[in-house]
Amino acid sequence: MLSITMIIIGVVVLAIVVYVAFSYYKLKNAPPVKTSPKIKILDAENFHAFTKKSLVLVDFWAAWCAPCKIIAPTLNEIAEENSDLVSIGKLNVDSFQQIAQKYKVRNIPTLLVFKNGKEVKRIVGVKTKKAILAELKSV
Repeated sequence: MLSITMIIIGVVVLAIVVYVAFSYYKLKNAPPVKTSPKIKILDAENFHAFTKKSLVLVDFWAAWCAPCKIIAPTLNEIAEENSDLVSIGKLNVDSFQQIAQKYKVRNIPTLLVFKNGKEVKRIVGVKTKKAILAELKSV
């Protein structure tokens, strides 16, 4: 009886591991989400000028990052619906490592909130639209 229970538990655990691995592989290889036209693609030349605006949210991301792909549609929605509250930019950490290092971005996605050129808030990881908007409104 005990060995049958152990076999069943083993099969269930194996099925869960296979499902999680397959889901991660599928997400990691998913095509990138198209960026909203209201989101500015940032680089070394325009980063500092863009962050000097009143309230700015910068998404530090990478093309290979699965959580970055998860949060992209949320940022698109915020950009489309809240352009009066915040300007949103995206910075690819693979292309602009020096800027990511300057702001001590160690994990992605990392969302930095700037107010008049100064970092005032840091949001790390995938968050809901409601949570991101609450953070922005608290600044």
